[in-house]
Amino acid sequence: MHLPSPLRLFRIVATAEAVTWTLLVVGMVLKYVTKTTELGVRVGGMLHGVVFIAYVLTCVALWVDQRWSPRTALTALASAIPPWLTLWFERRVERDHLVGQQWRLGTGGQRPASAPERVLAAALARPLLGLVVALVGIAAVTAVLLVVGPPVPKS
Repeated sequence: MHLPSPLRLFRIVATAEAVTWTLLVVGMVLKYVTKTTELGVRVGGMLHGVVFIAYVLTCVALWVDQRWSPRTALTALASAIPPWLTLWFERRVERDHLVGQQWRLGTGGQRPASAPERVLAAALARPLLGLVVALVGIAAVTAVLLVVGPPVPKS
């Protein structure tokens, strides 16, 4: 399995996050403005939730691998909250060279020095297994959030 570069992976996930934001916003317009269907919110909301979790996981991996400062990492994570801001952040990351073309902890790269680096290095050394573990993690978080449900307003 060919592993995408950190920059390419971030670009893909940041764009997917923005696209799913668009689906959710369109769904909310259909539900709350035109009052025609709830389907857009159900489908767009689920897709957006799954991609949001993938975006967070990608940001954490890049934080570890690219040695982002806490400020950069928190900005990356916060950019997923307002619609479409991940596109701005992705361009900023590329412009400021905050994400490289190579994985620092990838095969033949630097030796991991901490527990998070060892976990990421293991995932990068076995990309198919790392992808499966990431997908299982995303599915598990999604399942837990579905069971917990949305916050209930206090009356």
